Amino acid sequence: MAKRRLNKQQQWRIQKIQSERAERAKRKERNIDRQLDSGELGSEQAGLVMAHYGQQLDIEALEGERKGELFRCFVRANIDSLVTGDRVVWRPGADQSGVIVARSERQSLLQRPDKYGQLKPVAANIDHIILVIAPQPEPHDNLIDRYLVAAELTDIPAVILLNKEDLIDDHNRDHIEQLLARYQRLGYRVERTCAHAGDGAPAPQVTELVTRRTSVFVGQSGVGKSSLIQTLLPDEDIRVGAVSQSTGKGVHTTTTAKLFHLDCGGDLIDSPGIREFGLWHMSPDDIEQGFREIREVIGLCRFRNCRHQGDPGCAIDEAARDGRISPERLHSFHRILQDMEEQGG
Repeated sequence: MAKRRLNKQQQWRIQKIQSERAERAKRKERNIDRQLDSGELGSEQAGLVMAHYGQQLDIEALEGERKGELFRCFVRANIDSLVTGDRVVWRPGADQSGVIVARSERQSLLQRPDKYGQLKPVAANIDHIILVIAPQPEPHDNLIDRYLVAAELTDIPAVILLNKEDLIDDHNRDHIEQLLARYQRLGYRVERTCAHAGDGAPAPQVTELVTRRTSVFVGQSGVGKSSLIQTLLPDEDIRVGAVSQSTGKGVHTTTTAKLFHLDCGGDLIDSPGIREFGLWHMSPDDIEQGFREIREVIGLCRFRNCRHQGDPGCAIDEAARDGRISPERLHSFHRILQDMEEQGG
């Protein structure tokens, strides 16, 4: 399909909008410079990004007399994209305001592609990703593996948490037990819980996971992420979604990434839910590195241009025949590569 041409009026409107945005940015930066030059801002101190609202961020003061208070801050134009969980250097102003002047080094960064395939930062300085699955909607290897590949490539440890274990019955028990055992054999930590069990307090397994750590819950919609978070943050207004009766898929409920301090001493970043974690921004080499057991045999194929699709001397196929790679994981690997190829055109 040919690219649609813009008429002169449309081109003028786009240029006008871009010029207005650039002028607003210049005015904001001039105002920041004025505050700095006039001494209106306090001294530099450490802060934590709690939430992001367009051009402004909520920063928690980590030191000084006003430690623990929130300030709505602007960002200097020379600072790259900031996300929830970032540690920053900022200067307080009047009326709970301030200016962020620098970003501290990140320990980790979770990113996901937007609808255009461009990587978008989601959260920073995460200790681990808690991948939530449930008997309903039915957990699928391919979707789980997409999350795990993304976690492996960001070098953030992943934990698999089976929620709604009360929904396990004679029809799905074997499938779920085999699924969990497969990931345990690969070295992934697997836990089980039920968000609706007990008196509304978080289950001990969940509390132990998040204590003294910064955590992010991810997973398919409808698996109960919001319900789990609600038990950890009973005083917060977190909407809880249900599985659609017509489609069996979840309804998205969370819209803005925010960081919450937990009573148990950990931090939780409530990240927007996503139905499918696309990997089209990655290369085939990235996908190979994202599968733990496949990573071990990369480079051992007979031919350097091996496509791992039944090619002679393929080390991955040999590992699968020896039982070092499960048929399910091999199928998932091929499926992800195929999806990437199709989306790449």
